[in-house]
Amino acid sequence: QVRLVESGGDLVPPGGSLRLSCVASGVILDYYNVGWFRQAPGEQREGVACISRSARKIYYADDVKGRFTISRDNAEKTVYLHLNRLEPRDTGIYYCAAVPSNDEAYCTSDYFGPDFFPSWGQGTQVTVSS
Repeated sequence: QVRLVESGGDLVPPGGSLRLSCVASGVILDYYNVGWFRQAPGEQREGVACISRSARKIYYADDVKGRFTISRDNAEKTVYLHLNRLEPRDTGIYYCAAVPSNDEAYCTSDYFGPDFFPSWGQGTQVTVSS
């Protein structure tokens, strides 16, 4: 069973940057597609970015394209999410989630959603406010 631990959340002003980390343990991360999701107060959890096991497929939600970058280091069992030009609407708890699969289609618009990812971390809080 994969264990995921997120870190890096903080309070930042609009226009600021953060780097979130998701560290996996108990598994070989190479076998997993990994996604970042966020949930704002009173809102449903939404997908933000996804990186396939080989990193050949990368998906971003429309409202973070050009501002967020997802990457992975399988040797370090870590997936990163770089958040730039942050806006108040980016505020929320950010979760990483993983699914083991040879199929990299999980990181496409057709399949990237919370229901397809069975393993989750506890989340890290990002607050964008002046």
